[in-house]
Amino acid sequence: MIKYTERQRLTAVDRFKQLDAGITKDLNDLVSLVSDICETPVALVTLLDENTQWFKAAVGTEINCTDRSVAFCNYTIEQTNLHIIPDMWLDDEHKTNPLVTGQPNVRFYAGMPLITKDGFAIGSLCIIDMQPRELTAHQIKTLGIMAKQVVNLMELNYSINSLEEKHHKELQQNLAISESELKLKAMFDSTNDTHILVGKKYEILAFNKSAALFIRNVFKHKLANGDSILKYTDPLLLSQFKKYFSVALTGRTTKREWMMMPGTPFACWKVTTFIPVRDASGEVIGVALNSTDITHHKRQEEYINVQNEALNRIAIIQSHELRRPVASLLGIMDLLKMENIDFTYFAMMELTINELDEKIRGIVKDSENTLHGRHLAIVA
Repeated sequence: MIKYTERQRLTAVDRFKQLDAGITKDLNDLVSLVSDICETPVALVTLLDENTQWFKAAVGTEINCTDRSVAFCNYTIEQTNLHIIPDMWLDDEHKTNPLVTGQPNVRFYAGMPLITKDGFAIGSLCIIDMQPRELTAHQIKTLGIMAKQVVNLMELNYSINSLEEKHHKELQQNLAISESELKLKAMFDSTNDTHILVGKKYEILAFNKSAALFIRNVFKHKLANGDSILKYTDPLLLSQFKKYFSVALTGRTTKREWMMMPGTPFACWKVTTFIPVRDASGEVIGVALNSTDITHHKRQEEYINVQNEALNRIAIIQSHELRRPVASLLGIMDLLKMENIDFTYFAMMELTINELDEKIRGIVKDSENTLHGRHLAIVA
């Protein structure tokens, strides 16, 4: 009993439409042997798709297909055993078939369904004669055995092709992964920042070129996977390092700015980010340590602070030391006015002192603006 739809059967047929040359030769040898044993002029391996009956192997005919509407195998694929028609002229289902009433004037047909391992009838192994006849028990047994061999050969061909296709895809995927890893490694190693992947027990799992160079220069050691990151941590920062590392293992990203190895030739400022690393299930399996050297920035900041202090002192001098004598002169001028003391150059002196006071105020204001701008630069 058929337990599948025609659409499912056609999907199964598609698996065997393209056969390798070696398999096709084997099938042709097999149908030639069937033709000899059954003593029929024609033997075929057929596949029935939606509209066509394809001859995948044949002896006794040069054509490679017929329209499915005239195919005797339409009835064969509906059975599980041999479908035999001793005389087409006496069979109501087939006596009007164009292949019977016209060329090649078929009179005898016997077909064994080709049933795949997953149960789909995809076609037949059949024999044809132009005169009515019967088959012996040996010939019937041969057809059954040979039909199974046909299926085995076709299944083998499909399996080999599927494996080759899968292998080809795997090779392409591996090549793509290799290229991706190469590009990632190139990007990973091209930065001056140090990147180290550390396991939950402080073991180093991976690192980039900058990290290896830093460890070699500072600790005189060749960095290797499996080393403890604690060996390469400034002892003064060890407790803080463990603290931030533990926070990252809980799933939180943290960032710390610190000075490393003060008082040594390798003293430097770094910003280190502790990033939790998760596996496919979301569990934290380690911590990525990404460190950026900010020593140059810190030195610039220190230099700007020194300059700002100098400017601040200049502003104080400008504000107090320079304006003090000007203020005294202004006070004297006010006293002269109050005493009604007048002389020829009084107006000129008053104008000059006021101009001097205005210019000093401008200088002080410019100094304050410059100082404010440098402060904003440091903050940024």
